[in-house]
Amino acid sequence: TGMHSEIIRSTPSWFGRYERRDTVLVQYGNTDEPMQGMAVGRVLRFMAVPHGGEVYPCALIEWMFPFGEKPDPATGMWIVQPQRDGERRKVGVIHLDCIARSCHLIGMYGQDLLPKGFRFWQSHAAFKAFYLNRYSDYHMHETYP
Repeated sequence: TGMHSEIIRSTPSWFGRYERRDTVLVQYGNTDEPMQGMAVGRVLRFMAVPHGGEVYPCALIEWMFPFGEKPDPATGMWIVQPQRDGERRKVGVIHLDCIARSCHLIGMYGQDLLPKGFRFWQSHAAFKAFYLNRYSDYHMHETYP
């Protein structure tokens, strides 16, 4: 109830300094699956795909799927991992209508300290798994799977 809008960004050079690739919740499967059939995608590029005389607004994304059937019992948050095909992360093309909303991920930290010079824009490559943050804002709390 009420208006809500978001800006989802994907750029290789944010203010000429670093890349910015936002993450989104994608309606992927049935609601009886883990995370109510949602997956997480990191938007690599927005594009328009012409087919059959129509132009479809699409996004190229890196897939991240839930690890397990339930949220983490300690945090109450889902853990997602990038899907891999060997050494490479899996990517896919989706219609923009499949995007439910933007989302925020928190890297799953281990026992070791982050190296000196580590920058926040390196997080998506540095961590093997992420928490899907349900507490990032009111709207995320309402739509959290």
